[in-house]
Amino acid sequence: MANTTNFPSIAKCDSRGRQAHTLVADMDGTLLIGRSSFPYFALMAFELGGLFRLLALLLASPFVGLLYYFVSESAGIQIMIFVTFCGAKISSIHSVARAVLPKFYSTDLHPDTWRVFSACGKRCVLTANPTVMVEPFLKEFLGVDLVLGTEIVATESGRATGLVGRKGVLVGTKKADALKVQFGDVPPEIGLGDRLTDVPFMSLCKEAYMVPPTPAVEPVASDKLPKPVIFHDGRFVHKPSPFLALLTILWFPIGFLLACLRIAAGSLLPMPLVYYAFLVLGVRVTVKGNPPPSPNSSGQNSGVLFVCSHRTLLDPIFLSTALRRPIAAVTYSVSRLSEFISPIKTVRLTRDRATDAATIKKLLKEGDLAICPEGTTCREAYLLRFSALFAELTDEVVPVAMVNKMSMFHGTTARGWKGMDPFYFFMNPRPAYEVTFLEKLPVELSRSSGKSSHEVANYIQRRIAAALSYECTGFTRKDKYRALAGNDGIVEENKKTSVKVNKIMGC
Repeated sequence: MANTTNFPSIAKCDSRGRQAHTLVADMDGTLLIGRSSFPYFALMAFELGGLFRLLALLLASPFVGLLYYFVSESAGIQIMIFVTFCGAKISSIHSVARAVLPKFYSTDLHPDTWRVFSACGKRCVLTANPTVMVEPFLKEFLGVDLVLGTEIVATESGRATGLVGRKGVLVGTKKADALKVQFGDVPPEIGLGDRLTDVPFMSLCKEAYMVPPTPAVEPVASDKLPKPVIFHDGRFVHKPSPFLALLTILWFPIGFLLACLRIAAGSLLPMPLVYYAFLVLGVRVTVKGNPPPSPNSSGQNSGVLFVCSHRTLLDPIFLSTALRRPIAAVTYSVSRLSEFISPIKTVRLTRDRATDAATIKKLLKEGDLAICPEGTTCREAYLLRFSALFAELTDEVVPVAMVNKMSMFHGTTARGWKGMDPFYFFMNPRPAYEVTFLEKLPVELSRSSGKSSHEVANYIQRRIAAALSYECTGFTRKDKYRALAGNDGIVEENKKTSVKVNKIMGC
């Protein structure tokens, strides 16, 4: 068995020939670079209970720290679990753990640990964190075979009590006990930990290595992971440390008032003035490329169809801001509130292909039109599959590459109420949009020259992806909502009915 008092550093562990070996690792400070789990509990608290639950967790954090470092590691973690989960639906906890946390966990993987971890054939993670909180990321994105964590108690109605199971918080000797129960008399080949309380389980392994807290290391690059995190949800852009959580709470009321002012300016002012109003109010709009002239000035019988990459529901509004004139947009999945405050004309489609095609043709006869053929937003550097309906309706197509920048809040959601999306975007201190107009679809690559609608759609997707240095994918709206919300994209339209949110292009 391994020496319990002087474990070598993880840097000395040889990762070669480990395919048949079993590895057991702690999570915080070992598999992850960060030694504190507060940021992940803060993410859970905000997504489950909003600003007030986050505030409660922040107020409890000094007491948690005192307990954790000077009294009992287990007691400190129990307080965090209680404040974060008490009263929350277990289904909501599962949803947040699946949709929100993987993005943040994946950007904090320790490179030395991952070198050994990824080389082993069977992987087990022992953690004091609630199993329900970490298991989706560990199993789905890292290929972990077994997760042994703290279990939380739920009521018969499916709500968390905030209490932990009878086995308590999995720290110290309880990790060793869990390891014995799971592996019996056959010890794992490798044990990895980062602190004194990991020694009991590490001493049960044939080899054991410590992950030192210093020096600082760069996390594993996303392209080195078995599965990239393409879809993720949640409002926070950055992982909230206690200081950042405090700043967010203090900024929230100021940011909301600022968002209301920005939205009012965009809704009430004439579109030629919106660009300058946004500039004064701290919203930066960068325009690149050569936008086409309006239909009236160009003498065209039909308007131009602006085919945009989809970052937020504000894409058509910032397209209009860049052009200094309102551009109508077709959509399904805009909330009534967003529709009400929109400064541009939005037309709801019927989900019937023939009817929607007729509607789009009619709108193009009236003027220019904006459309997002991905059907849903994607936050990462990927483009989802483009629906081909737009290519069947006109050859007057201008691709538009949209990029936005946010420092505090995401302006999209798959799980929450979409009516708050524009408010969250404009609550960022200095949000920005970059609108790049690409060359108009060449005649030789259009439908009138014999190209199929799918060929045209794929060409437009590749053009926009190349301009943004993004990667084209075949993923669709269904893939996103299945990953983030566990459904095909159902949103509540009123209290009695719920409708399926189809792609913007209706395919």
